[in-house]
Amino acid sequence: MPYKKPQIEKIYYTIGEVAKMFNVNISHIRYWEKEFDVLKPFKNKKGNRLFTNDDLEHLKLIHHLVKEKGLTIKGAKQKLKDNKEETVDNHELVDRLKTIRQMLIDIRDELN
Repeated sequence: MPYKKPQIEKIYYTIGEVAKMFNVNISHIRYWEKEFDVLKPFKNKKGNRLFTNDDLEHLKLIHHLVKEKGLTIKGAKQKLKDNKEETVDNHELVDRLKTIRQMLIDIRDELN
């Protein structure tokens, strides 16, 4: 396999960067921040939201529940409230399977 240069992780991400990561509007991120108590981005002196890696993990879970599974905001809140651990475990499993699938596709493409 070819050498892959390691990615440099940032400490803080702007709301615009986060919106691009999840392919949603900035207003979605603001709305989710208002609705979900687990999202607490740091705000600088200007009031700009700066998201940490923990915030990104919470957003991945919220995005999975709302956009991929089709739950309403109320349903996603309830799911996180009732059985957060099971929801997180299921999401991590889906993420791992997606990663494995992509690796297999990459290997197949290299062989062709």
